[in-house]
Amino acid sequence: MDMDLVVHAPVSAKPSIASAPGAGSFSDILKSPDIAARFAKVRGYFFLRESTYDMTRRCNIRCHGCYYYEGDKQNARDIVDPDAWRALMRAEKVRGITFVVLAGAEPALVPELLEVCYREIPLGAIATNGLVRIPTSVGYRIHISVWGNDATSERTRRAKRMLVRQMENYANDARAVFVYTFTRENIAESREVLQDLASKGCRVTFSVFSPTIGYSGPLSHTPASLGETRQTMLELLHEFPEQVLFSPYSAAAHTDQHSLHGLFSCPYPRQNPGQFGLGRSFRQYRSDLTWVREAACCVPDTDCADCRHYAAGSAIVTARMNRHISSPEQFRAWLDYVDTYLAVWVPGYAKGDNLCATPVSPSLAMGQGKGDGRAAGTDR
Repeated sequence: MDMDLVVHAPVSAKPSIASAPGAGSFSDILKSPDIAARFAKVRGYFFLRESTYDMTRRCNIRCHGCYYYEGDKQNARDIVDPDAWRALMRAEKVRGITFVVLAGAEPALVPELLEVCYREIPLGAIATNGLVRIPTSVGYRIHISVWGNDATSERTRRAKRMLVRQMENYANDARAVFVYTFTRENIAESREVLQDLASKGCRVTFSVFSPTIGYSGPLSHTPASLGETRQTMLELLHEFPEQVLFSPYSAAAHTDQHSLHGLFSCPYPRQNPGQFGLGRSFRQYRSDLTWVREAACCVPDTDCADCRHYAAGSAIVTARMNRHISSPEQFRAWLDYVDTYLAVWVPGYAKGDNLCATPVSPSLAMGQGKGDGRAAGTDR
């Protein structure tokens, strides 16, 4: 979810970006007033540079298909000393990190550590199951994971009355965004859940279940369920425009037959051994305050070949600006995606109306801009 697009370009790089043959120049695209205004708006956040932090290995539930309880990170020893976390955050600021994503198993179980992080780096987000309320003194954006209605959550997450309890904790909380993760099994009930959330004034965005390596359970998608998910996302975006933070291109990118890595090539260190962009700056710290470059990504142990996770897209798609300038509509679609991601992740950022009403195919961007991205500083 790093916006290291322009500000860290090589000093010798020229600001012009080549468009696809016959498409006109990037400067021509920027002549459209709506595009110019939106680009100026999102460009003000290109300073964001993220890393992620597992705050604890403890959790109060056990979800089917959980990302955390796969791989070595679950075996890390928790560091609970606030001074150690304070020292890490201060070192991260020196390293240039401006945005933190606090996760783990369940970060709400260590509120004193969340407070320490917030006092040192005040821009960030927390990924939580929403069953324990995070103190209001921690002003990060809070993402509450929703995997279906209460019956489905009890079956897949082993928690009773989960949505009811989540809404009791976070309805009317300006920090909160509820993240509905579409699985193969919960598409039909999403409208019911959105109606409940909308009735409480809750804001919602969407994710797509992305299996861990070796997962073979019933939550994984098929081509048919991806198509159904896309259609449902678009319908819900239309039906709940005040509550849903999303765009048609977001729906297209996250439900394509290709994974996000297959479409755009993931820039996180796990898939990016080079020392540019996220490969240079991103770290995924475990709860013992160590990190492993070969495993570092926003959702470690996810199968990259099947990754459509919202957190992954927030870096992968935003980093590929130069692959979205073959036409004004394609660039509008990318701007919608970035505008959505900023509204979901950055406290105080207000999402604008979507500029592109149709779900442009992300496959159009697969072959664009690969030859000149690093020099332009727009393809990490």
